[in-house]
Amino acid sequence: MYNNSKRLIILDADGTTIDAYSAIDKTFSRHGMVIGDEERFQKRRRLFKYLGGLKEFPSNLKKQIGKQSRKQLIATLTEVYREEAKLYPGIADLVRSLIATPDIAVGLVTRNMTNEPEQTLRLLFQRHDIDLDALDFFAHIPLHLEKMQEFRAIRERLDINPARAYICGDEHKDYLAAIGSGMHPFMVSYGFESYKRLIKKFLVPEEIISRSPEELCGRVRHAMGLIDPA
Repeated sequence: MYNNSKRLIILDADGTTIDAYSAIDKTFSRHGMVIGDEERFQKRRRLFKYLGGLKEFPSNLKKQIGKQSRKQLIATLTEVYREEAKLYPGIADLVRSLIATPDIAVGLVTRNMTNEPEQTLRLLFQRHDIDLDALDFFAHIPLHLEKMQEFRAIRERLDINPARAYICGDEHKDYLAAIGSGMHPFMVSYGFESYKRLIKKFLVPEEIISRSPEELCGRVRHAMGLIDPA
């Protein structure tokens, strides 16, 4: 049925492999704004994640009104990502292991909001000794489009059995996109959505949720038959 016997793993960027909260927090601080603590950040709907909570919202909104203000904010976020943002602990080693395994196809699908996101992530991963060109694919998805179509398109293009395909993500929409495209989800609760929000509000099975980057790395390594570097 499938000509390709490889396994497939699709990685998310912000909140799954990249510590996006710290980068956003730094960006806001440089513009005299406060994003709020990480726990409250995880509880907000996506529309309000970049406006702060009830305490921060009025002041942040004033400073984000106008095209020029938003443009400056994105420019700073881009600079922080390219020069300072970090991958979560253990992620770089995991990605290098996935790339080095011949029968695994691995790549990134992201909604990253910086300027020229592919170049931004190229520089970020490069600082962690990972060349984006070594990945099997890279796709940037605009906010108005669904990831599910891209997940399915990648799998079909590579002609990989969905039973051998996995997706890593940190938001309930990543879970729905994985299920909707016939693939297996690895979910994390240290990114844009908390453990409680994922299991209580969106009914994501707790058995597939990693609560730390180290746990995600262990789950992926076990599923993929990779040797633990430790």
